Amino acid sequence: MISPRHLFHRVRFTKLILIAILFVLPISVSQASDSAPKQLDISDTDFRCMLDMTPVRGFYVDNLIDGKLEETMAIAKAEQGIYPVGSVVQLVPTEVMVKHPKGFNPATKDWEFFELNVADNGTEIHKRGFVDVVNRFGGNCFACHVKAKPEFDMICETGHGCDPIPLTPQITQLLQKTDARCGSRYTPTAEELELLKKLRASLSADS
Repeated sequence: MISPRHLFHRVRFTKLILIAILFVLPISVSQASDSAPKQLDISDTDFRCMLDMTPVRGFYVDNLIDGKLEETMAIAKAEQGIYPVGSVVQLVPTEVMVKHPKGFNPATKDWEFFELNVADNGTEIHKRGFVDVVNRFGGNCFACHVKAKPEFDMICETGHGCDPIPLTPQITQLLQKTDARCGSRYTPTAEELELLKKLRASLSADS
């Protein structure tokens, strides 16, 4: 039989344990929340004329975080390695991928894919996501980029393991130079205008 004195000490000890749990639990939850990877805050205004970005081989790069562009360029020029947080990789004006903090989405190696509407007055995010964004050509962005060999961090170029895209290098470069957000920096030739016309007709027929 427990004596009243022992019972008193046991009840007091139990209260102390409960108080300690109540104080420690919020701290633990807060620390867990703070350590979780946070998504970058990305809006329409973060995307600009491609010609204002940095060209690397056949695509363009940028970084949404001040002071990080050199790191992005280093990986792009090396053609392998893990891109830093904030990296922007773009092949044509209407499609872009952005790197989020490590661990945010392991399936896409933390890349988020964007489908954009572009005009002379700026950019509008039409679609965004990780594994479910489909581009204007009917292709799933993730399904294509996931085929890139591990050392290329989901970046698709010739020889990286991705399926070929339905655009010739000539068309790709023309789309880059005639990005609507760049104003009249480039004036396409009559032949190039005809190519753009046929491309738009093809996209309209497929939609």
